[in-house]
Amino acid sequence: MNLRTIALCLLAWTALLVPAGAQPQSRCTRETLNVTGVPVTVGYCVLAAARSANGRETTVSVQESFSSPRGSFGQTTPLSFLTGNDPSRVIEDVSLARLGLAGTLHLTLIMRAERVLIEAALLTPGAIIVK
Repeated sequence: MNLRTIALCLLAWTALLVPAGAQPQSRCTRETLNVTGVPVTVGYCVLAAARSANGRETTVSVQESFSSPRGSFGQTTPLSFLTGNDPSRVIEDVSLARLGLAGTLHLTLIMRAERVLIEAALLTPGAIIVK
C-alpha cells in the first residue's frame, strides 16, 4: 500500500465514527423538565442558520427531540429570531400527546451563542409553571 491509499483508508474509517447529521455538542442543548411529576427531556441541536434578505431575522433550522418514560419523538423545525439581539427570543408550542401526556408546553426559547435554550415553560391548559 502506498501512503495515499493509507491516508484515504484512514479518512474513510474516521468518517464511519461520526454519525450522519451529527452536530458538534457545542451547538446542542438538553434539559429535563418536570411536567406534572413526569420527567420530559427536551433537546435542541442547531443544524444551520441563515439571515433574511433584509437582515432583520435569522432563521435557524433546529433538530428537536422530546422524550418521557411514555414516549418520544423528534422533528426538524425552523425558528425565526431577531438578528442582533443576544439573546433573542421566540415562542414555541409543543403538544405532549406523542409523549403520552395531556396538554401543550408553551416554551419561551432563547438563542444565545448559536445555541437554543429554554428560558421558560408553561403547561396549558391550566397555566402551570414548569420552568
